[in-house]
Amino acid sequence: MRIPLELAFKNMEPTAAMESLVRERVDRLTHLNRDIIVCRVVVEAPHRSGNEDVKGYRVRIELSVPGDEVVVSRDRSHKRDEYDPYVSIREAFGAAERQLKSYAGRQRKSRRPQTGPPHALVVRKFPDDDYGFLQAADGQEIYFHRNSVVNDRFDELEPGEEVRFEATMGREGPQATTVAQIGQHGHRYLS
Repeated sequence: MRIPLELAFKNMEPTAAMESLVRERVDRLTHLNRDIIVCRVVVEAPHRSGNEDVKGYRVRIELSVPGDEVVVSRDRSHKRDEYDPYVSIREAFGAAERQLKSYAGRQRKSRRPQTGPPHALVVRKFPDDDYGFLQAADGQEIYFHRNSVVNDRFDELEPGEEVRFEATMGREGPQATTVAQIGQHGHRYLS
């Protein structure tokens, strides 16, 4: 897939090899992220007066991706020993590739479903007999015993309170092996 490219050279005459390098590096970016909408690249030589040699180059790359933008700017104009625009272009695209990989990793991470212990409501509690029942999101009732409540907080549990739980299949049906209060100070109630 070809990425729409906006390419500009400032204060300098581009060579065919320079344009080819930029296009080649833009094409490599598609292997990192196929969602790139547009790429803008500006290669700029610093202003010079008279016969003064050009010292260093500035390269700015802007990549538009859905919902965000990745921007890289490399300025070698302060490096007196660097006169090669090709080095500046390669360095800028190397940085753009690293940022695009990082962006892609963040996108994958945010798309992962958040998994954790299921939640349930305490529906009935029998304090004299040290057990109670939870109601899971699917409506299933799950038995729990005082010993399965984390931090020995069985007495604090109230009907209607939301809890996290882990369960296993017992002899008479599902049984919570761990029940933990959630919310501020361990309490959160659902109406």
